[in-house]
Amino acid sequence: MRDFAAEIEQRKRDGLYRHRRLMSGPQQPELTADGKPLLSFCSNDYLGLANDAGNIEALKQALPETGLGGAASHLVCGHHEAHHQLEERLAAFTRRSSALFFSTGYMANMGVISALVGRGDTVFSDKLNHASIVDGCILSRARMRRYAHGDVATLETMLANTDGHKVVVTDGVFSMDGDVAPLRELARVCREQGALLVVDDAHGLGVLGPQGRGSVLEAGLSEEEVPVLIGTLGKAVGTSGAFVAGPEWLTEYLVQKARTYIYTTAMPPALAVATCASLDRIESDDAPREHLNQLIADFRSGAGRLGYELMPSKTPIQPIMIGDNHTALALSRALEAQGLLVTAIRPPTVPVGQARLRVTLSAAHTTDQLKQLLAALSKARHLVEETPEEALQ
Repeated sequence: MRDFAAEIEQRKRDGLYRHRRLMSGPQQPELTADGKPLLSFCSNDYLGLANDAGNIEALKQALPETGLGGAASHLVCGHHEAHHQLEERLAAFTRRSSALFFSTGYMANMGVISALVGRGDTVFSDKLNHASIVDGCILSRARMRRYAHGDVATLETMLANTDGHKVVVTDGVFSMDGDVAPLRELARVCREQGALLVVDDAHGLGVLGPQGRGSVLEAGLSEEEVPVLIGTLGKAVGTSGAFVAGPEWLTEYLVQKARTYIYTTAMPPALAVATCASLDRIESDDAPREHLNQLIADFRSGAGRLGYELMPSKTPIQPIMIGDNHTALALSRALEAQGLLVTAIRPPTVPVGQARLRVTLSAAHTTDQLKQLLAALSKARHLVEETPEEALQ
């Protein structure tokens, strides 16, 4: 029998072991982890809406009307009018013809990709795409070809040398680097080479583009240029679930073919009501995004002065490149000792030798909290530099 315990011990020696924290109370910058108060800079709640009073009230008000559980799949008796209203709201928000509500972003990517390609087809994936995209490509049983991160020229050559049905899939904003995909160039290449373009805008929705409508609209691209848009609702929107938006034929086809939509219980309909309320907030109020953008600029300026290597990102995802697994863990622990929660990201989530601190900023953070982070980063750097290498392991 395979020695699973030995594999776990090896992960610990390699600085790759992971453990869960027990969170108490609501998700917000000042939270409780394992019974200890910490200031968090690792959440994807980019607009601070996960604990928004208005969204919570919308959920409470909906419960007597909708009940709690979804009770059945959408194709049996689980498709509530609240789900339908959310789909219409998502289509309008993303400026698209239709939308389909999924339970999670992982399920959306796996269901959409495996429905759009199959045996005999070819799917092209950016090498830094999220694991859910990779798994969707594998599940589809299509031939998967990966292109170097953001390398449109290489992709164009690969597409030109490939026959048959072709689909290109990319993140809009890359979750571990924070950079934005070259969407206009990708759209041009896909149009010229007869490929269908799929964009997962999990980390762009709510943050980028006019009124937070995402990276695709920030790039000025239409539904015709980017036919398939996927997004999640558990990040900047602050609730839960995911969606795909595009032409009417797309959602109609996915209702027939997307297994992760067909064979799962519908999400609680009251959650759909709360999500509509959150979208209203995002669309009508630019102030949180303006504050968030100022925090991003101030962080990049301050961390750069401290000598940290920042990755090229204009989004709330601000990775600090470290390289070594043990050093990244040591920095994370040094920050936690000062009352801050910043996660060390290591392989296989990122390539070997590219361990990093993944700092994420939220509109819920204050300027003083950002100053606290920068001061803690300064102290942590000195502590780690003065620690013998063998003590880090």
